[in-house]
Amino acid sequence: MPQLGYTLSSEEFGPTELVDIARRAEKAGFDFVSISDHFHPWVSAQGESPFVWSTLGAIATVTDEIEVGVGVTCPTTRIHPVNVAHAVATIDEMLGDRFTFGVGTGENLNEHVTGERWPEHAVRLAKLDEAMDVMRKLWTGGTTSHHGTHYTVENARLYTVPDDQPTVIGSAFGSQTARWVADNADGLWCSGPKSEPVEAYEDAGGDGPKYTQLHGCYADSEDEAIDTIYEQWPNGSIPGELGQELSTPAHFEQAAQLVEREDIAESGTTTEPDPQAHIDSIEAAIDTGYDHVYYHQIGPEQATALEFYEEEVLPSF
Repeated sequence: MPQLGYTLSSEEFGPTELVDIARRAEKAGFDFVSISDHFHPWVSAQGESPFVWSTLGAIATVTDEIEVGVGVTCPTTRIHPVNVAHAVATIDEMLGDRFTFGVGTGENLNEHVTGERWPEHAVRLAKLDEAMDVMRKLWTGGTTSHHGTHYTVENARLYTVPDDQPTVIGSAFGSQTARWVADNADGLWCSGPKSEPVEAYEDAGGDGPKYTQLHGCYADSEDEAIDTIYEQWPNGSIPGELGQELSTPAHFEQAAQLVEREDIAESGTTTEPDPQAHIDSIEAAIDTGYDHVYYHQIGPEQATALEFYEEEVLPSF
């Protein structure tokens, strides 16, 4: 049976609001929530970027059964993998088997802030591979030293560790990374109902859960939903690899000037208030091969969207 989730958008809400949304999502009947890990919002209109690990600790204290994932963290540049491993171990201890750790190669927007050069994708993937090796050693609870190509660790030991290794889901948008995920993670993480990563992941032997995020806006009318997305989430319609390469919200705002309302209407984002449109979007993702599908409600109307999904969408699944 597919698992249905709800997005906790760190770019749009402060930590206290995110904790409340997680609590409401559990009450509404969602199977899981996924929280984004960002240092910057995509555009300034979104207005927030709380530290995800503090927010996760609070979510752990106000929820009981709903699964919680971070989707996704780049453990290679902005934060050293030793510190990410420390944070993950603590949250995994608090949430137990409810926690899923999503990893990816990151975006320049969040990772360049320490002044480190933003490398090409092959180097970012190599750094992720080495970072995962470091973190898995630390999660055993043993003393770890590592002298690698990208990272040095000396006599590090985590004393608060979960009994089992955390569940790690790898993000992929193309075939190369999807094959890496099949060899190095417990499942696949994606955005949108893309078939190519699923096919590459499965062809490479991947047989774990497959997550994807669907974007939308539930509002009184489709025009109102498009207006909200145009103001709050124009980055979703910026094409190609710009999302990984642009370095500041101002750059995304400049690129978003090329986005028209018609682009949003044609982007696959769900904007109709008809429940069937949301049901069809989820079913299309399931048909593509994803078994964990989660919805991102763009804009401030979170309580309304949660009620809509509880009453009109979730019962169909």
